Amino acid sequence: MPYRRTKGFRGSLLNLVVISGVGALLWFILDTGKSLQAGRTGIRQLSQQSFSFASLDFNSIVNLHHPLSILILQILVIIIASRLLGWLMSLINQPTVIGEILAGIMLGPSLVGLYFPEATAFLFPLESLGNLQFLSQIGLILFMFIIGMELDVGLLKQRAGAALFISNSSIVVPFVMGAGLAYFLYNSFAPATSGFIPFALFMGIAMSITAFPVLARIVQERGISRTPMGMTAITCAAINDLTAWGILALVVAIANASAVSGALITILISFLYVALMLFGVRPLLNRIAAKYTVRETISKLVVAMVMGTMLLSAYITEVIGIHALFGAFMAGVIMPDNVRFKQIMAEKIEDVSLVLLLPLFFVYTGLRTEIGLLNEPGLWLTALLVVAVAVTGKFAGSALAARFTGQSWKDSLLIGALMNTRGLIELIALNIGYDIGVLSPEIFTILVLMALVTTFMTGPSMSLINYLFRKPEADAAAFGALRVLIAFGPPEAGGRLTSMINSLFGNRKKGLKITALHLTPNTEISIKNARHFEEEAFGKVKEVVRKAGIDVKTIYRTAENVSQEIIKTANRGKFDLLIVGSSRPLLSQDETGGKARYFFDRAKCDVGLFIDKGFEKICNVLVISESADESYLHDLARGFNPECKIDTASLLPLAVPVTGNGGKQIVLQDVEQGFPDYDLIISTIGCYRNQREASAGWVDGKPSVLLFSKKDKR
Repeated sequence: MPYRRTKGFRGSLLNLVVISGVGALLWFILDTGKSLQAGRTGIRQLSQQSFSFASLDFNSIVNLHHPLSILILQILVIIIASRLLGWLMSLINQPTVIGEILAGIMLGPSLVGLYFPEATAFLFPLESLGNLQFLSQIGLILFMFIIGMELDVGLLKQRAGAALFISNSSIVVPFVMGAGLAYFLYNSFAPATSGFIPFALFMGIAMSITAFPVLARIVQERGISRTPMGMTAITCAAINDLTAWGILALVVAIANASAVSGALITILISFLYVALMLFGVRPLLNRIAAKYTVRETISKLVVAMVMGTMLLSAYITEVIGIHALFGAFMAGVIMPDNVRFKQIMAEKIEDVSLVLLLPLFFVYTGLRTEIGLLNEPGLWLTALLVVAVAVTGKFAGSALAARFTGQSWKDSLLIGALMNTRGLIELIALNIGYDIGVLSPEIFTILVLMALVTTFMTGPSMSLINYLFRKPEADAAAFGALRVLIAFGPPEAGGRLTSMINSLFGNRKKGLKITALHLTPNTEISIKNARHFEEEAFGKVKEVVRKAGIDVKTIYRTAENVSQEIIKTANRGKFDLLIVGSSRPLLSQDETGGKARYFFDRAKCDVGLFIDKGFEKICNVLVISESADESYLHDLARGFNPECKIDTASLLPLAVPVTGNGGKQIVLQDVEQGFPDYDLIISTIGCYRNQREASAGWVDGKPSVLLFSKKDKR
């Protein structure tokens, strides 16, 4: 030990000597170099500089106006505002894209610029908007590439009959109404440089667009993606998206052309380009995808080839005059149908485009949206007229077409409500029209508000339609069936929860109805990925179902707030019991806190928290209680599977009578015992917390634990 201390001291002394020597040498070099500076004219002598803190200029030290520092600050503020507003919208069951759009408008001249002009001038100076625009365009190119990849061509082929008619009707009707509306708005709202035909065509396309990504999110969040109505709506939106982008490309070509002949040449070149992509580039990409289907085999070269295809396609369409976004969208469409390949490529692009770059587009749009321009009652009446025409054309056109194809009135109206969603895709089209000089600032602002209103009303419209067409459901409780909702995350947890509930209640005379719920905490995943996640999530549940020969209903949704969605499902479904797995909070060791406490407080039904410690088969069960108020545990035990042996245990003083399936009563005199002979211990939340404080052995012992919290339903 003394030797080690001496060796450590010598090492420290050596380091000190080396550092001192280097410092002295550096000082000598700098001091000698002053003579070189003294001979140069126009430069102040270093020795004459004053280092008084009072004379320091803050701006000379902190460069707040450098273009890069401004851009970084803009991105940081935009991301925070977008995430915050998106989260607030999710709390009221609205798509997060509405919050992102609102964040953009609020940061622009409509709110912050109106009341805090100095803040806007500092954060978004005019000379910085060019950088923001170009970055937002890159984000849009990546986003449209992903949207193109999400189009399920196989689904379009399977359900193209009725969906094609509904989709075409949902485009034609509002398009004609929008063009007719343009006749009355042209003189007042069209820019002086815009002809009537481009203005009318853009008004028509603005009324016709459906936001496929937003519609897909709503369908996933409501858990109707596998229903006939949901699949029809998704197919209609996909066809609508494909058709609308084709029409938009033609409209842009007409608007950019100086003569009819120029527009015809642009359209002809566009068709040749599409043919080349479909019949030339796509087969080549299919060969690549067939070879590279595993993440470890997809090298940087493969990613570069895919990204190069996207950028080259965007470049070609920009050069020929139909906008780069159409090229990016087309590049996504021709990507191979290999689901795994698309998923890997999307994962590499999605986070950067959706989280980092796409919010820049919302703010850039917000900076161009000046609600203050609508400063007259006539302008607001015009805005109401535009919204009315948009809703009537899209909603009524889609709903009536769906009814004509044989859909029920309820499904027809729901399809109409979904197709009326515009969201981000509408903003993209509006910005294109604004950039090429077809839309004036006033009509641009009105159409942005229309996009917000029609997107916001989708959720409430669907809820109202479901309420009006609700059917009286048979009350399972009248037959005595126990209705259990199992909410889980990992697939293994779903299988084990299902097995545990079936072991306890499987042979009830009055019946058992199990519903398994899995939620993906991300509403921005594609339809294909959602199906893949759904199949993966319920894999273990289906294994248990096959082995046990039972029937389990499955529910899959996407949600921004998983805990909130679990409570909504439990309360709306009128379940008797909600079962969730345990997870320890980040800053605590108590499994009954955090999310578990949220379930206990918010659920209207009884809640069970399962602490899984690796049970193999549930045969021996011990029910532990500590007061007469917990006698409901023994009432519950009477309905357990007769094959389970149920013992009861009361904490001193004895307050609960002996009940169970032929079991025995145990008086707990020693809280240190862990009961290793049991497969499952059942108790209450309060008892478990008290026993944890008392360091009872069974709390951290071998048996799994199921804790109940009963709701007073009087």
